[in-house]
Amino acid sequence: MKIHEYQGKEILRKYGVPTPRGVPCFSVDEAVAATATLGGKVWVVKAQIHAGGRGKGGGVKVAKSPEEVKQYASQILGMHLKTHQTGPEGQKVRRLLIEEGADIKKELYVGIVVDRVSQRVCIMASSEGGMDIEEVAAKTPEKIHKALVDPASGLKDAEADDLARKIGIPEASLAQGRKVLQGLYQTFWETDASLAEINPLIVTGDGRVVALDCKLNFDSNALFRHPEIVDMRDLDEEDAAEIEASKFDLSYISLDGNIGCLVNGAGLAMATMDTIKLFGAEPANFLDVGGGATTEKVTEAFKIMLRNPKVQGILVNIFGGIMKCDTIAEGVVAAAREVKLAVPLVVRMRGTNEDIGKQILKNSGLPIISADTMDQAAEKIVAAVSGK
Repeated sequence: MKIHEYQGKEILRKYGVPTPRGVPCFSVDEAVAATATLGGKVWVVKAQIHAGGRGKGGGVKVAKSPEEVKQYASQILGMHLKTHQTGPEGQKVRRLLIEEGADIKKELYVGIVVDRVSQRVCIMASSEGGMDIEEVAAKTPEKIHKALVDPASGLKDAEADDLARKIGIPEASLAQGRKVLQGLYQTFWETDASLAEINPLIVTGDGRVVALDCKLNFDSNALFRHPEIVDMRDLDEEDAAEIEASKFDLSYISLDGNIGCLVNGAGLAMATMDTIKLFGAEPANFLDVGGGATTEKVTEAFKIMLRNPKVQGILVNIFGGIMKCDTIAEGVVAAAREVKLAVPLVVRMRGTNEDIGKQILKNSGLPIISADTMDQAAEKIVAAVSGK
């Protein structure tokens, strides 16, 4: 689950991480009123969407008068902001953050993720703030410094100071840098975050260390422990089909292809998508029905896939372990009948009750194309949608 920048900064402040003062706004009038609340002579008008690269897309503007705030707020609110993370369609801006200006002397980067190799929290820091960390890793990997944190002790003072020095925080600001790094680590740890990123982390002209921007993503499996974070969810920023899928415990992600995929297990789903691409087509979605799919869940999965007008065919690829093939077969038949399926359907099943499942499909009287291997299934659905 993702939240907006202004919400992330609210959380950071609870853990002692300094941020600029700001006011979230939902209208132009609120944006103008925020200038009086904040005071000063310079304000930053920032689009609030769940994507990075907002500045490059025109979603961040520096204003030097309330009139300019009004002008920029009018331009940004309602625009479809396009960044490298939104795709070509962009994301509509419905919220703004009006923030006090900052005296930037240095821009730095710090981010936290879980390193699955060491099975520890990994803090990454760099002197190259304001840039995409992927670009830094590709061009100047020596400028990325890492620390793997022992969960028993947390981020120690010496570890934080070492990182701070390596990325160029001056000695006079070292204590503040340590406070920010340890505060960000505590934020990540205590909120069950999957990503905590400050880019840029700035050193101001008077030596303060401040989180100028932030990004927090959370492990959805742990949200039951954090109802206050769940309350921050902005459904306008999420795909409607993905929201609908979550109501039925379906793992669904929309993609840009033309072949819908219904699979059980994330690994098999990824392999199925790769195989479709190998045979010259593109998957329209990632959809994992999990190990406890029912007829109702399979029917809902079909409905969700077919809401996408790009879908020209569906590939069902099931390994019957916990999930039995006959259960899936019954669900597929029921779903095809209920939605009055009008696109080609290929089904490949292997595992528990495989023969029973295949017989259910055969006896259904529906034009279901059977396949025995994954390659065969992908080849058949690609041929079917291309009319070959």
